[in-house]
This record gives sequence, structure tokens and C-alpha cells, in this order.
Amino acid sequence: MKETIKMDRIEDAIADFKEGKFVIVVDDEDRENEGDLIIAAEKITPEKVNFMLKHARGVLCAPVTVSRCKELDLPHQVSDNTSVLGTPFTVTIDKLEGCTTGVSASDRAATIQALADPTSTPATFGRPGHINPLYAQE
Repeated sequence: MKETIKMDRIEDAIADFKEGKFVIVVDDEDRENEGDLIIAAEKITPEKVNFMLKHARGVLCAPVTVSRCKELDLPHQVSDNTSVLGTPFTVTIDKLEGCTTGVSASDRAATIQALADPTSTPATFGRPGHINPLYAQE
């Protein structure tokens, strides 16, 4: 007997995302065939960062559009990306003002929120850091 998995409607997932709830996005079977736990950056909290680090146990990434990466002067992490999937990471960052080491859930949440803040500038962030921005498609 084949196991079936119930998937929510896209509209429901978008509504949950807008409300600041976690959503699991599953990618193609021919790529990583995994689920990514996502949340809107402006809705992130230290508690939600802690949950992601404790339960999802993957790399904590923050997708950022290519145009925003250019505005924030976030270059690719390496000039010759030879990783199997070519994941387009930028340099790692931490928010400077109001943060300490950058590694705490509070500091990571503040950095992610700052990435979503349209008033942030390149001077908002220190490099290297503990958040992994990721070039997102426009």
C-alpha cells in the first residue's frame, strides 16, 4: 500500500506565511527531494530561530533577491561555485547595531529582520557572520 501525504493548498500556505506561521516547501524529486521550513523574515523571532535550529537542523538561510543583494553589497561567497547543486550563497553576515556575537537566536533574528528592512544599508551588516543570505530569483 502506497503512503500518501496530504499537501495543503498553495493559497492556504500563502495565508499562513503572511501570518508569520512556518510553512514547509517541498522541492522537486529530481533536485534535493526535501522540505524547507520557511517563514517571512519580518515575522521572525528569537523563539522561531531557535525552533528552526533545534528541529530543522539544516543551514539557516535567508533568501534575498539579486537586486537587493546588489543594494546591500552582498557578493557571492565564492567566485567559482563548485558545489553539487550550485547553491548561490552570499558572504555570511551579522547585524552590527544591537547585536553581540551574532550567534544567539536573538542576534540571528535581528539580522534576518534587518535583511527584510528596506532602510538597511551595507553598513548595517558585518562580515563574516552567522546568517547565510542566499541569492533568490526575482
